[in-house]
Amino acid sequence: MLEERQERVLDAKSLRGLAHPLRIRLLGMLRTDGPATATQLANRIGERSGTTSWHLRQLAEHGFIEEDAERGNKRERWWRASHELTILEAEKFTRDPELEDALDVYMHEIVTTAYHRNGQFLSELRGWSEEWVKAATVSDSTLSLSPSELAELTRQIGSLVDWYRREPRDGDEQVVVQFQAFPRRCAR
Repeated sequence: MLEERQERVLDAKSLRGLAHPLRIRLLGMLRTDGPATATQLANRIGERSGTTSWHLRQLAEHGFIEEDAERGNKRERWWRASHELTILEAEKFTRDPELEDALDVYMHEIVTTAYHRNGQFLSELRGWSEEWVKAATVSDSTLSLSPSELAELTRQIGSLVDWYRREPRDGDEQVVVQFQAFPRRCAR
C-alpha cells in the first residue's frame, strides 16, 4: 500500500482550466502511461502536436501537469502529471450558473472515458489470460439507500481502493477501477 496519494481538489478556476475533452484525455494519458511529449501524445490520439502542445501548456498553467526535467532537451519538452488523482466535489458547483458548462464538460468526459475503457477491455477480452478474465468484472447493482448511506458506501469503497494502492510488482498489470454511485429516479 502506498503511504499517501497525491490528489488535486478542483476549485472553480481549476475546473474551468481542465474542462476540455482533450485536456482531460491528455491528463489521463500522462497519469496512466507516464511522461510524454506533445508529439507522442498527438500521435496516440490523432491530433496535431501544436494542438496538444497548446493544451498541455494550459494544463501546466493550472497546475495539473509539469515539465519532466529529467527527460528531454530544449527541442523536446516532456510532461508528467503533477497529481495522481483529481477530486471533484460537484456539490460546490451544481448551483453556480457560471460553472454549468465546465461542470457538464468535465462530467461528460469522465463518463465517456469510463465507457471507452470498458469497451477497450471487452474488445481485447480474448487477448487476456483466463486468470485475468476471471478476476475482472464489468457489472452494476441497484441499491435503495439514503444520502448518508451512499456517502458512507462511497467512503468505504474509496478506502478499500486506497488499501490496494502500492508500487507495481513483477506480474502486475495496470487495473482500472471505475466506480460510479448516483441516485436515479425510477418510474413508479
